[in-house]
Amino acid sequence: MKRILITGASGYIGRKLTAFFSDKHEVGLVVGLDVKDPGFSGNKFVFYDRDVRQPLDDIINKHSIDTVIHAAFILPPIHDRELMEDININGTRSVLDSCARAGVKRVLYTSSTTAYGFHPDNDRPLTEESPLRGNEDVTYSKSKRIIEGIFVDYGRLYPDICFIVVRPCFVVGPGFDNPLARFLRLKIVPIPARTEPMQFIHEDDLVGIMWILLQMGKGGAYNAAGDGVMTIREMASALGNRTLPLPYPLVYALNNIAWLLRLTFLSEFPSPYLAMIRHSWAASCEKLKRATGYSFRYDTRQAFDDFARHVASLRNWD
Repeated sequence: MKRILITGASGYIGRKLTAFFSDKHEVGLVVGLDVKDPGFSGNKFVFYDRDVRQPLDDIINKHSIDTVIHAAFILPPIHDRELMEDININGTRSVLDSCARAGVKRVLYTSSTTAYGFHPDNDRPLTEESPLRGNEDVTYSKSKRIIEGIFVDYGRLYPDICFIVVRPCFVVGPGFDNPLARFLRLKIVPIPARTEPMQFIHEDDLVGIMWILLQMGKGGAYNAAGDGVMTIREMASALGNRTLPLPYPLVYALNNIAWLLRLTFLSEFPSPYLAMIRHSWAASCEKLKRATGYSFRYDTRQAFDDFARHVASLRNWD
């Protein structure tokens, strides 16, 4: 693992990975790929402006890439669902085709525990043996499930390539800035009267886990989540805000109106996404801990508290 290519290098996790791997003396080169500049520079870093749906053979061959981390993914929901799925799903196929043709030795994919889906009969906790049932009406969850199936297919076709899938829960830390983060930062957070607690993993723990798994070079899927859970009420409180419990049909309808009218100050996700706070999808990390011996620096609450401290510091700065 000397020369690494990171897709989605300008994203939340992509930027963290770029900085982390560029600082490792074992790594000779980090190539970043995205459709916007990550704003990162370094002696070992090279950036390419390219859509993941385009072939990458030339880049991989030019730089003798031996490891690819596929982190490119449209996370915030967009109103063009077909485009979102095209980039996420067909982009993955294109990346894997290029890796296979160019003889890449390791491919690590940042999946998500959302691939299990949000269902009332989910295993408690979810393990790597639990079925992947990403919800059809939640594009993010559905795409993660489909992409994992693609990785299984490519694993059968190309047994000489080490395919590693990391399934983190929601990632938090100072860089946490997505629709959920902005939703929780509302002064009054409208939520269904009944919700389930959630897990978080700190951004630093996630990149550390990915580094260890790549060094081990052992394929397979691994859940990654901090110990413990937090309620929506506890999250809002940590940020100095309050929740407003409402009947679920009312929350669904109001959110639906906000989404359809593009009232992003009220909602940045379609109403089916509410399933992620109504059903438990907490995952076990025992497989990861046994395989790597990794000791988490943050549990769920500590990870979220780090984000809350960052938000408070921004308020003080203002």
